[in-house]
Amino acid sequence: MIRNRPSARLAALLFLAAATPAGAQQVQPVPARPPLPAQVAPGGQPAPQVQPAVPGPAGGAADAPQTGRGTLHLSATLTADPPLVRGGLRWRVFADAAQPDGTRRLVAESGDAQPTFDLPDGRYIVHATYGYAGTMKRVDIAGRASSERFNLNAGAIEVDGTLGDAAIPADKLSIAIYVPDHNNPEAKLVVAGAKPAQVICLPEGSYHIVSTYLDTEGVGSLTPVSNTNSTVAADLRVQAGKLLLATVKHRAAMLTLKLVNTPGGEALANTSFTVLTPGGDVIRELIGAFPSLVLAEGDYVAIARHAGKTYQSEFKVQSARDSDVEVTAH
Repeated sequence: MIRNRPSARLAALLFLAAATPAGAQQVQPVPARPPLPAQVAPGGQPAPQVQPAVPGPAGGAADAPQTGRGTLHLSATLTADPPLVRGGLRWRVFADAAQPDGTRRLVAESGDAQPTFDLPDGRYIVHATYGYAGTMKRVDIAGRASSERFNLNAGAIEVDGTLGDAAIPADKLSIAIYVPDHNNPEAKLVVAGAKPAQVICLPEGSYHIVSTYLDTEGVGSLTPVSNTNSTVAADLRVQAGKLLLATVKHRAAMLTLKLVNTPGGEALANTSFTVLTPGGDVIRELIGAFPSLVLAEGDYVAIARHAGKTYQSEFKVQSARDSDVEVTAH
């Protein structure tokens, strides 16, 4: 299910997202407002990069002596029209002239929504970032007050997940966002480890999302695995000034494995299990009397090994129906 919300609503939501840091992420931290290198340009292409150096004193716009000063007032919108963005912005002002090592001196920066800088006369590069969107302009300061408004051309995605009729808790879902390229939907990873209800600001363009259901309750796995084989992918388009609400529907269940002498009997300890697809691909290896794991809906094979003997059973997983899988030792 996909819905769009207008720009005023998006501006309010992103203002709140900027004020409330995101929680711990499963794959890698996803800051509510990432630093400069994390940005992408409209359509998902790499944004023009300004190589920052150690901040220098104000007045370093050029090597020539400066004779005057002026003020620069900045603001930004998500589209070509208002409203103005009210929070979550990061502004950086660089000297236009490159230094010998190719970097540009960082002259000033601010996290205010509408900052005003007092700068020596000269030419500067002003860089604005908002979430994973960014843009930049060259501006000239010539002894007077001036204003610049930046069009970020950005929208946002908020992804939620369901299992059956229930919402999936944040600790059981990990969302990755990619920029597709030709026949490769996962050509460029933009965001990893995003969580449900996290508002993620992105440049306008096409994106590919992959939602992975996480196993936070299963026990007995021989390797520390949290990702399950339940993944849902979708292709989405972010529109400038719109909040895209997407709901992904997972179809999975929790299974508990048992090796028993008779149906319904006591589980045998010191048993190792291997869960495979019908084609023989290994999904997970586990050990114990009652190991458990989350599996996507479908058909599987369970192999149990106990006291030097091997037993096998086929089973089916139905979405949202947690159950026991018994392998009979005979």
